[in-house]
Amino acid sequence: MTDTSDSGDNDLSDHKFYHADMEAGFSDSSPHETPQTRHPAYRLAFRDEDFLLREELRPVRFQLELLKPEMLLDEARVGSTLVMYGSARIPSPEAAEEMMKGVGGLDDERRTVAENLAKKSKYYAEAYRLARMAGEKAIVEDGMRQFVVCGGGGPSIMEAAARGASDAGAENIGLNIVLPHEQAPNPYVTPYLAFQFHYFALRKMHFLLRARAVAVFPGGFGTFDEFFELLTLVQTGKMKPIPILLFGKDFWNRVVNFEAIAEEGTISKKDLDLITWCETAEEGWQAIADFYELED
Repeated sequence: MTDTSDSGDNDLSDHKFYHADMEAGFSDSSPHETPQTRHPAYRLAFRDEDFLLREELRPVRFQLELLKPEMLLDEARVGSTLVMYGSARIPSPEAAEEMMKGVGGLDDERRTVAENLAKKSKYYAEAYRLARMAGEKAIVEDGMRQFVVCGGGGPSIMEAAARGASDAGAENIGLNIVLPHEQAPNPYVTPYLAFQFHYFALRKMHFLLRARAVAVFPGGFGTFDEFFELLTLVQTGKMKPIPILLFGKDFWNRVVNFEAIAEEGTISKKDLDLITWCETAEEGWQAIADFYELED
């Protein structure tokens, strides 16, 4: 038997084609400067940003936004997530207290909005506590981390989720989206698990690919979009049932008449059973523990 383990190019397990990064290095080190090599057409396709941003390359960009977070989360040993949706405007209890000091000079409409937001600061606190509970549990199964907190990466409820996990000493995921106005990750998101998306559709897909429970707090159009898409996926059988924790019954029943939708016949009464109503972090985690038969 011939031993080829130290034979360099004769190694049977070695790649016979250079990796892309090596090929890029060869291209960079090329001393040739000609009209041909300076032209954009000569760039390696995978390094040509202008080419990658062309309209025709949208399917490739879709694939990249699907693959990059998926691969990095696999490498980070993230097996499942506790996803947390909610408003980008609800203040923390501390910020709410400061906000209320300045309401005296506001007109009636703006004062009412400020007061309503301040009242909902309790949901910032509950989101923080639920995320901290999940982080402290530190559940690992088959070498994969379970119920890793995953939020939108932004302020308010998203910040509360990341902050709670971070204060528990647990890593957390932030799925940010590029918006026309300035948008940055909150400082509590684990840096190597902070992702930025161009496509809302791919971002929403990543929210749910690993989700084993979703906690939904009061929010606006974005929260409605994410929440109702989740309900639709489970209702239609495209996604297996998971705990869908809806925090803030007074808020939700004021802005959405769930019972009326069922009475109108456009959904079944049993579809309302997809929702688990919660007011506290303890209720939320207990619903998750009961669903998955988790031990304390």
